[in-house]
Amino acid sequence: MNTEELFNLRGKVACVTGASSGIGKHTATLLANNGVKVVGVARNQDLLNDWAKETEGHSSFVSVDLSKRSLIKDTVKKVTEIYGPPDILINAAGINTREHADDVTFDNWDKTIEINLSVPFFLSQAFVPEMQKKNWGRIINIASLQSRRAFPSGISYGASKGGVEQLTRAMAEAWSSHGIMVNSLAPGFFPTELTKTVFSNPVLFDKHAKQTCVGKNGCLTDLDGPIIFLSSDASKYVTGQILFVDGGFTAK
Repeated sequence: MNTEELFNLRGKVACVTGASSGIGKHTATLLANNGVKVVGVARNQDLLNDWAKETEGHSSFVSVDLSKRSLIKDTVKKVTEIYGPPDILINAAGINTREHADDVTFDNWDKTIEINLSVPFFLSQAFVPEMQKKNWGRIINIASLQSRRAFPSGISYGASKGGVEQLTRAMAEAWSSHGIMVNSLAPGFFPTELTKTVFSNPVLFDKHAKQTCVGKNGCLTDLDGPIIFLSSDASKYVTGQILFVDGGFTAK
């Protein structure tokens, strides 16, 4: 297989959660622009509609609150009815309540764990049977610097993202023998809705940039190569791995 074919995604079907904003939206657009039929999933229907209109290629969406477990089965059905069963699942939906450990509430703890950790598993579990039939699938979870590092006011978020790292390994152990590669991307600091506090604060911005080996924070396009790699045949012998796309933040 030549290099071009290794990375060719044309004709594949993908489901991307969190597609209305941030890394999820960027990923959904990237895949659509590379010939993938993409179904974006998020709560905000207006933002999803705007994304679908602005995106080249095949794109559609399902508006749903994934924190409600009773809706997952129906969501899977609606996604599958649009372009068929997804070959690729990107679990990018996430929440960060940014509470100090002393102030974390039961409700916000449960909400964080549900969205960041439980939804990726149960959504994957629901899509896996059709991937198994094809003996081909790609699942990409979104981990974090906080999968390995502790940050201020990040105890519930960090706990959920630490869980994502182990979840990824366990999912790979369960399903990769059926041709389903399961990996995680762990982004550094990129300009998204969740990192406004960093990118709007020059002191924090410079502090985090200096922590990297390359000396700068990330641009969303820096994620393009890793996303295409993990979504394609190029990663056919890569599974259970956490790829830190952080400019070397965790290397120091």
